[in-house]
Amino acid sequence: MDKNIIFHGSNVEVLKPRILQNGFYKDFGYGFYCTKLEKQAKRWAMTRWGDTVVNRYIYTPNSNLNVLIFPKMSEEWLDFIADCRRGIEHNYDIVEGPMADDKIWNNVEDFASGLISREAFWTLVKFNYPTHQILFSTEEALKTIIFEGSVTYEE
Repeated sequence: MDKNIIFHGSNVEVLKPRILQNGFYKDFGYGFYCTKLEKQAKRWAMTRWGDTVVNRYIYTPNSNLNVLIFPKMSEEWLDFIADCRRGIEHNYDIVEGPMADDKIWNNVEDFASGLISREAFWTLVKFNYPTHQILFSTEEALKTIIFEGSVTYEE
């Protein structure tokens, strides 16, 4: 079985991840977000007050879980993110794919509200390079990751 190293940026060491519902909708809905990109996790951590902590986990996929993977930005990815950002829930345990950063998200918002067409969205974002994210949205999904350690960065 494949094992992957993933990262979570925070202001604290997160030994036992939890599903958080923080009041605003994210790309893939509520849950515990990680990335396979350590640099991205560090950027996430730097947006929080306090320390910059990058947590490291071993992720072992479980074929019994309901998993959705977007290998790249696509029509399906755009529709899924627009729905999640509107608060429409899904039934996936794990969702993985590109992240809509602030610049891309503004374009998603414009598309979702009808201000720009689907074609205009793709024209605007074709030179943006989204990062990576993986959402663990159920307790069963959280069982696929094991804390391996963390690094605290000095300012």
